[in-house]
Amino acid sequence: MIFRYTILYVENVAASLDFYERAFGFERQFLHESGDYGELATGQTKLAFSSRTLMRSLGKDPGKAAIKVPVFEIAFETGDVPAALARAVAAGAKLVQDAREEAWGQTTSYVGDPDGYLVEICSPVQLPSAG
Repeated sequence: MIFRYTILYVENVAASLDFYERAFGFERQFLHESGDYGELATGQTKLAFSSRTLMRSLGKDPGKAAIKVPVFEIAFETGDVPAALARAVAAGAKLVQDAREEAWGQTTSYVGDPDGYLVEICSPVQLPSAG
């Protein structure tokens, strides 16, 4: 089994794809002709977006994401957290936490996307040496 994709429920799929392309540099894989579903290439796992309208038509009632009371976060790893954070904010992301060094040796920062999802921008986790 593999982890194939995560789907975020959004108001406007095309606008979300555009934001994630500008803010984080991901490449659009496709946007369905209906405008209700799209995917970004992010490596082995895809980041997908589905409209709330589509989900309601399928009998689901998706809640809205909220930056201040998140139920999960997505994390993007980079070698230059301050630069990636600056790019995201310039693209319209809401700054939640500026870049900072954590006690475990990782640099972390947080932004909110236009739909209210919490996004971590971080450096690789520094695993303790085995030795």
